[in-house]
Amino acid sequence: MFFKKVLFLVFLTFCSFSYSQEKIVKTSSGVVEASILKNVYLWEDIPYAEPPIKNLRWKAPRELNSTNNLILPKDNNFCIQETSSLGGSAQFSDEIVSGSEDCLYLDIFAPKEHKNKSLPVMFWIHGGGNTSGLKDLYEFNKMVEKHKVIVVRINYRLGPFGWFTHPAIQDLQEGIDKTSNFGTLDIIAALQWVQKNISLFGGDPNNVTIFGESAGGHNVYSLLVSEKAKGLFHKAISMSGYTTSISTQNAYKQDKYSATSDYTSWEVVNKMIQDDQEKIGIEVIRDILLKLPAEDFFKIYAGRESYQEIPLLTSDGIVIPDIGLRDSLQNSDLINNVPIIAGSNADEVKLWLATAEYFIDVEYSFIGSLLGIPKVKLNDEEAFEAFNYYRSSAWKIRGVDYPLQSLSKAGNNKLYSYRFDWDDHRKYIVGDFKKLIGAAHATEIPLLAGNTKLVGGFPLATLIYPPSSSKRYVSKNMMMFWSNFAKYGSPGSSTNSIEWELYNSDSTNSQFLILDEENNLKMSSLSNSFKSLSEELFTDTRVNEIEKCVILLQMFTFVGDDLYDQNIRHYPGECDRSVSEKFIRDNASFIEY
Repeated sequence: MFFKKVLFLVFLTFCSFSYSQEKIVKTSSGVVEASILKNVYLWEDIPYAEPPIKNLRWKAPRELNSTNNLILPKDNNFCIQETSSLGGSAQFSDEIVSGSEDCLYLDIFAPKEHKNKSLPVMFWIHGGGNTSGLKDLYEFNKMVEKHKVIVVRINYRLGPFGWFTHPAIQDLQEGIDKTSNFGTLDIIAALQWVQKNISLFGGDPNNVTIFGESAGGHNVYSLLVSEKAKGLFHKAISMSGYTTSISTQNAYKQDKYSATSDYTSWEVVNKMIQDDQEKIGIEVIRDILLKLPAEDFFKIYAGRESYQEIPLLTSDGIVIPDIGLRDSLQNSDLINNVPIIAGSNADEVKLWLATAEYFIDVEYSFIGSLLGIPKVKLNDEEAFEAFNYYRSSAWKIRGVDYPLQSLSKAGNNKLYSYRFDWDDHRKYIVGDFKKLIGAAHATEIPLLAGNTKLVGGFPLATLIYPPSSSKRYVSKNMMMFWSNFAKYGSPGSSTNSIEWELYNSDSTNSQFLILDEENNLKMSSLSNSFKSLSEELFTDTRVNEIEKCVILLQMFTFVGDDLYDQNIRHYPGECDRSVSEKFIRDNASFIEY
């Protein structure tokens, strides 16, 4: 009898700490019903702001309040962009332009049952260079089910609709609408919506972790320095992020050529009006800009050369401090001081190098030609690996080390760093994926999400991510590290008790975690600087002299502000910048990012 009473009390205790999430939720945007993914609820296409259309184009997002509206899943729910298989929009359209201006939607993943009344919230910001991408590509249901967290994924305005500087816009607007960073404000508006509504889904508004990859990591950094985002999140994870920003002057009409950002709003408008902007006047230009259909506008923008990019993330003094993103990170008066993880991948740029005609050839064997199966062959494997090593190392310096050093100077002592090294791909008739892709940009996301469909599904996913114990091991640890950080502010230990130690910019001891299979998972203190990389490159026989100069140009200008003049002095040889820039223009496919 006593034993039965004990069992009954245990049962009651369990029940009292077990919560079942309601399927139908009434939010400030309307009523939404979840679909079911095994043991996970998914609420889709919840609007978090008014559609930024018509007179709301190029304005800060407006709060939406429509509690009685019934919310249904929406077709064509992603932000207008140039169609790109890399960005993910190609699966939705075969047109030059995909998506819609009406795109400010978010989704919420939550476990059906859990033991905590309020769960940690993880807020995902997708990548794509702030020019492409969409929320629907990323499925986090496995991490949500296993680790009992809530994941929010969002769309935000992209390209020239997300970031645009022109007197016809800013000079004729007031207050926060005078910003150039409309996409950044979208993300902030989504965070505000989360603060207001996430408790209805079982989430804790006082425990929100922002995390994003590539442009998503870049946007994470921007939120760390934006006064508009203060108090909206409590932890941050930047994956392969960077710290680029541009002045309002250069965003509108640049003073000089930039290797990576020489296409301004002035040039976009020039193509549109085909007349002298100063003679027409800003009122007329504004009228043209607002009335032109989004698809027509975007076709003009998309017609730029492949090496050109309109400046993004403007240091306008409204959303981003006017001293710029990079410098703001070391200012204790500006930063949102929260625990941070920052990391990059060992082979960041292989994804682009392996699609560049400069490095690869496509050939067909006799059987391959009959079956229509090509083989990807490297023209110069040594040069390919050299370009990857220096440029990927530079990405870590600029996107991880510099920001963390700055944040440390600003007084943040809760910093963690990693490098993703897993590259256990296979060699097939079509190519050696371990060699061609390695631990490339974005290849860590499927392991974090536990979903290889993120790279396109069968057969591509199977080719790049074959079943393996190493993949499962890395995936298991990444999901645990990220969710632990969201819960506790510390990633903790791996499954084999490797402790992820704090980053210490002043120490020669272990500073970053190498994320890899079990035998290679470890803390490391290996470090590079632009000076050491420059000196190493000078004696590197894998590349010729012009290739060395091109590498230096990309190291010092790519994925960040232009640091060429202050760092080229570290190179013992001679380089003519104009020659390197011409090489890049002549080999545009060589440098897509």
